[in-house]
Amino acid sequence: MAEDRASEPPSIPPRASIPSGDNSVWADVSPLLHAACQDLQEGELIHGDNFNLFAAMSALEIMDPKMDSGIACTYYSLDEAIENGVAPVPVSADKTTDVQCVIDIIDHLLACEATWHKGHSLAQTVYSCLYLLRPERTLPHALLHSYCKVISATCKAILSVVSEARTHEEEDLFTMAYGLPLSGDGDEKCLSLLNAVEETISRQLRSCKASSSKRRVSEDIEQLQNNPDLEEGYCKALLCRLRFRKHFYHLLMSMKRPQGRGLELARKHIASCISEIDYIKKSSDFLRVNAHGMSKQNLENTTASGCQPIGFDASLNSRLSAPTPPRSIKILCWEKALEYFMKLLQDLDAICSYTLVPSLEAALLFVVKFQKSKPDLVARAHLQLLLVQDGKLYGRDPIFSMITRAAGLPEVAEMHDIQKNEFMVQLGQLVINLLKILCTNAAWQRRKLGKMLQDWRVTYVQLEMAFKGEFEEASKTSNNKIVCFKIYQHILAWVEEQTYWIAFRFLNLGFELELYSVHDYCMVYWYTYVVLIKLAEKKHLRMSMSSDSAKKKTKKKRDSFKDGEMDYQISAAVLFLQSQIYLSEGLSMMFAALRNEHRIVPLQSPFNTEHEIFVQQFELLQKACVPDHVSYATFKESTMHANFATLAICDYFKEAQRIAKEVKSSFANDPDTMAELRRIEQVAERNSIALNVCRAGALDPKLKISFAFCHHPFYATAIVKRS
Repeated sequence: MAEDRASEPPSIPPRASIPSGDNSVWADVSPLLHAACQDLQEGELIHGDNFNLFAAMSALEIMDPKMDSGIACTYYSLDEAIENGVAPVPVSADKTTDVQCVIDIIDHLLACEATWHKGHSLAQTVYSCLYLLRPERTLPHALLHSYCKVISATCKAILSVVSEARTHEEEDLFTMAYGLPLSGDGDEKCLSLLNAVEETISRQLRSCKASSSKRRVSEDIEQLQNNPDLEEGYCKALLCRLRFRKHFYHLLMSMKRPQGRGLELARKHIASCISEIDYIKKSSDFLRVNAHGMSKQNLENTTASGCQPIGFDASLNSRLSAPTPPRSIKILCWEKALEYFMKLLQDLDAICSYTLVPSLEAALLFVVKFQKSKPDLVARAHLQLLLVQDGKLYGRDPIFSMITRAAGLPEVAEMHDIQKNEFMVQLGQLVINLLKILCTNAAWQRRKLGKMLQDWRVTYVQLEMAFKGEFEEASKTSNNKIVCFKIYQHILAWVEEQTYWIAFRFLNLGFELELYSVHDYCMVYWYTYVVLIKLAEKKHLRMSMSSDSAKKKTKKKRDSFKDGEMDYQISAAVLFLQSQIYLSEGLSMMFAALRNEHRIVPLQSPFNTEHEIFVQQFELLQKACVPDHVSYATFKESTMHANFATLAICDYFKEAQRIAKEVKSSFANDPDTMAELRRIEQVAERNSIALNVCRAGALDPKLKISFAFCHHPFYATAIVKRS
């Protein structure tokens, strides 16, 4: 069927020499380069007398596909490629072959789109398709034209979302359009074209499935392709692909609606997209079986049929768009592309299913939970735009109102004139920036959070000074004095609590990014422990002020959070932190004991001392004085005397395990916190057992201890084995 395929590109003709200009003459240097290669040894370089290291950094390495944009280029221009039949319209004179080829183009475009979403250049992925570069050429081919139009509209919509969210700094190539033809005749027209093609193919499918009598009635309906035995299979394969594209575009448009109004509708389109992906997967067997005799095999496996798609040249845009970095890009295979879109749809569904609770704390916790699934850029951009719109939470709740609620103030405080204070406005902007930063990838997020800590500390000091001035002014009237004092007190306590929450998040991200070695764990867990002490203290203070029955003054010493009794003033949230305090301190002391008793080989680095590593790991926290009066000397003083004998006196792990068990009942309706408590309990239990084994076999040289994150992503579990 495909042996007579009319669309097979002809052999590439010999390239004509580049014409000389007025002041230049082009010469072929290939013989010179070939001769030089015979004499050059590995590592040698041809250079002039004035060549230096600086020039070497910006030199062009000829014949390297990652640096030389011309090496892999088959054609000099789009016109030349079209003239040589790279992107014919129709794709083939044979209708069956034409349909097969269009499906291959659709599949390869999906793989290119997924690769683009992963942070690669749009010009060298989706727009490596020559049909997209000249959309007017596809007008005679309704199927190809409608699909290309909706692909362009989809790319434009995603570019808009990511650019507006500004989360693309970590994937800086994503939003560069390079003047590509993204703008069309309007979104409505592209959907109407796709709907018309979908309806036509649906009629063709109904016609081929009809009974013999009905078929005689439907003879006026033109078949999709020439082979009646393959009609149903090709109709189904095309329909699921067109419907996926239609629902995916509707999904993007629904999520774009302000204040989350389109989330419910978006979930319906997500369900439809997932359903169509299942049909797309099922069509692969049919397409692969009937691909015999087609063009050469697709080595990248970017199509369901396994055939090489027609109409693509990834190297062409390297020459057309000068700013395009001539990177060597590996397009995702077809199966990986489908996996990516399934993951994307699941992440978007998680966003759409989120109840837009007017609570800053709930929003922050949701973002942290959402990031655990490691979402990609497109999903994170949509989440950010949902959370922050027009300087408001979800585009409807003023940030100042959210801050006063988070600080435990009554609703009447939301209307107070304090919101006009310039430092309160600055605090509101810090909260917006925090929400945006939490939507970036882990590496970018950690870096930004570390730098942001100084802003929160400075804002706290500025607010404190401003509040003192306004308090003196308000003290002229006793009523204003009481109201102002209460607002200032609550907001300052909340700002401090939030500062330590950011610091805790910063430290935890180091584990996720694998920035710590086993020799760093002692200091990292110790720093986590002191940060958690302050976080628990500030949370307890803030919650006590919000409770009418709480005392005005609370204990600020560590012992107040490590008190064994379930004091009614200590909330479940603080007890939850208390279990983590014991676990962090226990791990810190365990690593210190192993180091002090020479059970762990100390780091022998010619570059960094332990003091220098401490400074490097916690420099941003130290600059922000989070917490105050914490230094390397404090760390050494706290851990230098740790040993297994002293650890027997206070079993931190048993305390962490006990508190985790006791506080579970308070979180019966919170499955995420319950799961976290179970993980803490598991780590504490196993580390307690490992500690006892180490203590019992302290003199056994064959006893080896290692650590793994098998039960918790941040808290290590000790594994003791006899070598």
